[in-house]
Amino acid sequence: MTAMSEVLQAGLDAALDLLATTVRAPEALAFITRSADMLSECFEAGNKVLACGNGGSACDAMHFAEEFTGRFRDHRKALPVIPLMESSHLTCVGNDYGFEAIFSRGVEAYGKAGDVLLAISTSGNSKNIIAAVAKARELGLKVILLLGKTGGVLAGQGDSEWIVRHSVTERIQEVHMLGLHLIIEGVERTLFPENYPETGK
Repeated sequence: MTAMSEVLQAGLDAALDLLATTVRAPEALAFITRSADMLSECFEAGNKVLACGNGGSACDAMHFAEEFTGRFRDHRKALPVIPLMESSHLTCVGNDYGFEAIFSRGVEAYGKAGDVLLAISTSGNSKNIIAAVAKARELGLKVILLLGKTGGVLAGQGDSEWIVRHSVTERIQEVHMLGLHLIIEGVERTLFPENYPETGK
C-alpha cells in the first residue's frame, strides 16, 4: 500500500467510525423522527420550508430542496422547499446589506408563521445562519438545525437539532446528508405511503 493509499484508507476508516458512533446515538433517530414529523405537519398545513447553508452546506441545502420539489423515491406531488442561495439575491443583499444578511433577508421575504427554516452550519457559528434563525424566530417559523463540532452559538436554538461532534468539516457534512435523506424518506413515508409498499421498495 502506498503512502497516499494509507492516508485515503485512514479517511475511509474515520468516516466509517464517525458514522457508526453517530447514527447509533439515540439523539440521531430522535432528531430525524422529530424533523420528519415537523416537515410533514408543515406541508399538510399548506406551508413551506426554507433552507440555507454556506459552501458545502449550501449544496446540501439545495440538494435537500430538490428532493422535495422534484422526486425522491417515486412520483408524488411536488412539495415547497425554497433554498435561499439564488445567486442574484446573494450578490444583491451581500452588496447592499452585507454577507451576514443574505439568509435573514430571504427568510424575511418568504417566511411566515407555520413555515420551517432548515439551516446547516458545520461550526454552529456562521453569522448569516445565526441571523437567519433570529429572523425565523421573529416571524414565527419553526427551526431545524444541522450543526457540527460543539454546536457553537446555535446549539440549543432549534426546535429540532443535531450536532455531529467531529472536528473535520467534510466528515460532518457526510453525516448531515445521511440525516437529510432519512428526513426526506420519513416525510414521504408519512405523506405518500403508496411510494413505500411492503415489497421493500
